[in-house]
Amino acid sequence: TTLQRKSKLTVIFFSILQGTLQKFLDDLFRAILSIRDDKPPLAIKYFFDFLEEQAEKRGISDPDTLHIWKTNSLPLRFWVNILKNPQFVFDIDKTDHIDACLSVIAQAFIDACSISDLQLGKDSPTNKLLYAKEIPEYRKIVQRYYKQIHDMPPLSEQEMNAHLAEESRKYRNEFNTNVAMTEIYKYAKRYRTQVSHFLGLIERNCFICQLCSL
Repeated sequence: TTLQRKSKLTVIFFSILQGTLQKFLDDLFRAILSIRDDKPPLAIKYFFDFLEEQAEKRGISDPDTLHIWKTNSLPLRFWVNILKNPQFVFDIDKTDHIDACLSVIAQAFIDACSISDLQLGKDSPTNKLLYAKEIPEYRKIVQRYYKQIHDMPPLSEQEMNAHLAEESRKYRNEFNTNVAMTEIYKYAKRYRTQVSHFLGLIERNCFICQLCSL
């Protein structure tokens, strides 16, 4: 039937698409979930150690809980947002077609970071089915990354502060303040009514506080 032919063509199309994108997806996962000897992720190490300390203080020994904490705080909170919204980092226009492709990649990344078994069937969405076979291997990459972070030497608070100060100094001249101010202006212009209202409330509260202090 016509419906069956369309279904077969869809399967063939997605197989070709997967083969075309596979290397790029592999490279992306390894770029995000790898540690360079010359530039270890000190901030991530410090934060993951903090999560482990909190788990220990609360008597939480389940490794799955720690995995979920780390996943929610870094891959899902940060990386998925960047993967789905590259315009946050690059000066590009995200079309609907690009958005659909990025959603597939982001879903594969989410599934790779999850510890739940994938429940897939013929009615499962395409963005989950496309890289379902690769998810077990991607999960190994995630687990290896977390272990490498765990095995790094711990940092003291003083070392972390020094690292952050150095990073700020290193990149302080690489940001275009004019562009940042333009974006702030666009936001303020768009929400000028709300901004004016809350500024008025702040001014009134400050005036009341001054009267109370007399």
